[in-house]
Amino acid sequence: MAELSENPVVALLPVLPNGELVGSAAGLLGAAARVGTPVGVVVAPEETAGSAAEAAGELGAARVFAAGTPLVQQQLSAPAVEALAAAVDSVGAEAVLLPHDVDGRDIAGRLSVRLGAAVAADAVDLSRDEEGLVVHHSVYGSAFLTESAATHGTLIITVRDGAIDHRAAPVSAQVETLPLESSSVPAAQITEFAGLVEESTRPDLRAAKIVVSGGRGLGSKEGFGLAEQLADALGAALGASRAAVDAGYAPYSYQVGQTGVSVSPDLYIALGISGAVQHQAGMQTAKTIVAVNKDPEAPIFDIADFGIVGDAFDVVPQLIETLKERSAGA
Repeated sequence: MAELSENPVVALLPVLPNGELVGSAAGLLGAAARVGTPVGVVVAPEETAGSAAEAAGELGAARVFAAGTPLVQQQLSAPAVEALAAAVDSVGAEAVLLPHDVDGRDIAGRLSVRLGAAVAADAVDLSRDEEGLVVHHSVYGSAFLTESAATHGTLIITVRDGAIDHRAAPVSAQVETLPLESSSVPAAQITEFAGLVEESTRPDLRAAKIVVSGGRGLGSKEGFGLAEQLADALGAALGASRAAVDAGYAPYSYQVGQTGVSVSPDLYIALGISGAVQHQAGMQTAKTIVAVNKDPEAPIFDIADFGIVGDAFDVVPQLIETLKERSAGA
């Protein structure tokens, strides 16, 4: 059994309907390991909770609370709030980590009311100083880096997927069953569920190490195919600006920005994207940014590490050809 040392940090680990942990789980446990001892919480149907809890140990959770309950198939948010509150009470958690997505933000708000605790939203890093836990944020379209901390109690933190690279070492987790009973807490009821499986060879946009995004400058839905070709050549995820999505070049699920997905890849390539502040808010924390745009005054060049002033339809085919040549020579 793993020993639980000081500074336990609880992380909610979302589970897919097939019992697999969502990709954000590794990042959440890695973030927890940066500042304390990772404690995972798994809320899933009884038939999948056990395997998900074991997988959490492989990702570094020293202790895992497995709440195997049919409630998760009947209610939104409420079962996770109940499980997190019980886990916090059990280990005396210093902090609770959740993914910064729709579900994570909803659960964070409800848990905050339950515990009377502060929420630090959209964290891009965690650290410690002499007074305790410090949360780092990228704000105002990533123009500024700020820090926040709680003066007392358990701090609830939503973590931007892909922002923290640290990963916890695998351990043999101490798994404990966490019984959940029906609650009178108001919750949205799930009346029907149908799984939708999308086949794709590309990585998930939120967690991808390389992202290629296309903008309105690609001119049409057919022109957006240029971004798809480069993404496939690099093994990258595919993104889009809001302007491209509004124009019908790409589905909303591809949208990167303030009203879409926030990404923090190692490499972000922007094709035909002017770089309005709303778009920058979702990608400026990328490690390296490459921009291709015909307008030398485009705002994207203000944050790009490498910029090419030119037509993407001239530049990108040459880049793809070079990648193919290097791949063939490898």
